[in-house]
Amino acid sequence: MLGLDGAMIFRPLRAILDIARTGPVVWRDPLVALDRLAPAEGYEVHHDLAYGDADFQRLDVYVPDREADGERAAVVFFHGGRWSFGAKHEYRYVAQALAAAGFVAVVCDYRKYPQVRFPAFVEDGAAATAWALANLEGYGVDPRKIFVMGHSSGAHIGALLAMDERYLACHGTDGSAIAGLVLMSGPFDFLPIRGRELRDIFGPEEQHASSQPLRFARADAPPMLLLHGRRDRTVYPANSARLASAIRERGGRARTRFYPQLSHTNILGALSASVGFLFGPVLEDVLSFLRGRCEELGRDPGQQPEAAL
Repeated sequence: MLGLDGAMIFRPLRAILDIARTGPVVWRDPLVALDRLAPAEGYEVHHDLAYGDADFQRLDVYVPDREADGERAAVVFFHGGRWSFGAKHEYRYVAQALAAAGFVAVVCDYRKYPQVRFPAFVEDGAAATAWALANLEGYGVDPRKIFVMGHSSGAHIGALLAMDERYLACHGTDGSAIAGLVLMSGPFDFLPIRGRELRDIFGPEEQHASSQPLRFARADAPPMLLLHGRRDRTVYPANSARLASAIRERGGRARTRFYPQLSHTNILGALSASVGFLFGPVLEDVLSFLRGRCEELGRDPGQQPEAAL
């Protein structure tokens, strides 16, 4: 039987062998490689549930197999892709990591450019979140413990739907219903919008200001964890730093984590339950935040958290 030291040595060796086993797939499509490395058991998945009538207004719900001690918490995940590409089936490994930790995972598709332009994809994010708030109790979820998580453009969608009250108001709810936000590598403050395609995505200049999550920072925003790689040259880490500072200045709660060796894309690899620890403690930080908030929400209403976020 391996001792603690032996297990610590064996784990990275096994992860490296698993990566090698995926061969050329790692270089051709890292998301496919991460999907292949993720176990296909440990959860029940409900595919292609509709939260709207349009194409791509669909989501998958992953429910852990193991028994829960009471109602579960859930995470609604929006993938990145510059508001124009990506699909929910590419992120099964994220759902598997969350389900393995005991969370119900909801991985969402949404309409993208050029089919739609801003704010349609944020409206879809709000509709998917409202669906989760209204329906996840039927999957054993405590409706008070539903989180929103996103990477890159998915983080932009998550931040805006939670902080600009207009989006969830269309569904009879608001950001206070969201237990917390986990925002990874998100563009939150990117004016002026440059580049022909981005300007087309976000439409006339007079609506550009309303596309910036930073503009809607407020004290009663859901508590948030902002994660960013310091080597990110696609979305600069200053985006997360500025949003966190704005939230704190207004009296809200925002925690940041910056990872020295991570870029815009390999922070995604860190979400893998199989090999993510090779990149850094991103998954550990996410789970710690989620569990801390769940513990806080389970306290007596008069009991204060031990430490502010």
